[in-house]
Amino acid sequence: MNEVEYTIVRSAKRKTLAISVERNRDVVVHVPEHMSDEDIRRVVTAKRHWIRNKVASSQKYQDRVHPPGKEVVNGESAPFLGRDYRVEIAETESGSVEFGRIFSVPPVADVNRREVLREWYIGQANDKILPRAHRHARELGVEFTEARIVDNRYRWGSCTVGRSVHFNWRLIKAPMFVIDYVVVHELAHLIEPNHKTEFWNIVRAKAATMEKAKTWLKEHGQTLEEDI
Repeated sequence: MNEVEYTIVRSAKRKTLAISVERNRDVVVHVPEHMSDEDIRRVVTAKRHWIRNKVASSQKYQDRVHPPGKEVVNGESAPFLGRDYRVEIAETESGSVEFGRIFSVPPVADVNRREVLREWYIGQANDKILPRAHRHARELGVEFTEARIVDNRYRWGSCTVGRSVHFNWRLIKAPMFVIDYVVVHELAHLIEPNHKTEFWNIVRAKAATMEKAKTWLKEHGQTLEEDI
């Protein structure tokens, strides 16, 4: 039987081994700093059937060509908070992207238009997602050391062993109920680190639309991963 290929991530703060299968189907093994390669291999081998089932799981994106992303040109559309809005290339008072009922994007070179729109998204993610992280944390009665917006194509969010929570800026293109689900999901790891029944009960109690959000991400996640 073929060996499972995996990447090892060591941490001085981690006390137990955890295996994750990323959305791009890479297998990552998170381990304590001094755990031996042989011990890691033994656990991975014991879990190989579970790993292969997760890699092949239907919850991963349907097989289809990964879209190349949109061009930022007149008449195209760009997503924001779950809806698509028309793009208009026009001078703006701020010299940057402005948003009303449409996206107004300065008439710079196309590659730069994509960059200025991406930067606008990141700014909006900081303005809209991080305050919700603070609000949900208060309501859950948990504290984190830091909340940050990050650029991580294959994870919507993460909770570190140092109790920091990170959120992918691309989430700002999703509906707010999806954003809230991801935020609550990561904050719930501050109470229960593993995906046990107790963990899902916490998430479901705080994010009543959890199943709807998971379905939305399954159906739209692949295109959400694009920068535009």
